[in-house]
Amino acid sequence: MDDLYRDYILEHYRRPHNFGVLDHPTASYEGANPLCGDRITIMLGVRDGVVAEVAFTGRGCAISQASASLLTDEVRGKPVEEVARLTPDDVLDLLGIEISPARLKCALLSLDTLQHALADAGAGLVSGTEAAPAADTAPAAGAARPDAAPAAEPAGAAEPARREAAR
Repeated sequence: MDDLYRDYILEHYRRPHNFGVLDHPTASYEGANPLCGDRITIMLGVRDGVVAEVAFTGRGCAISQASASLLTDEVRGKPVEEVARLTPDDVLDLLGIEISPARLKCALLSLDTLQHALADAGAGLVSGTEAAPAADTAPAAGAARPDAAPAAEPAGAAEPARREAAR
């Protein structure tokens, strides 16, 4: 159990990087894990086919929140095409610890949410002609901190799907 919560995982949980709201995101998506109540909203600001800004809000376990913090650090400044090719193994490598099967969905929630944000925004992100900002999905100012209690998931919510992207 000690290995699961290495100091840097707890540090990213307690003081997450890129935690907050983008005023006018190019892409935004809220992902949830109905099994444990973890929630993450990822917002991207894409300019000229590059992730220029990235932010997230959410609540949940240390693994899900640290994963989002590490992933947002990883994608900032990268071309959207490269970001779209990230795989579950890439996220697990960022975490740097063994993840049990029970915690795998927690660890990969941020990647699934990122992939949905990119898909919802469409191909315009890759070509450099960004889609209109996603105004209806960005959380309100003062969104919950990651150490807040998880919210209940609505009944019948779809479980996030894991995708294997080509490298």
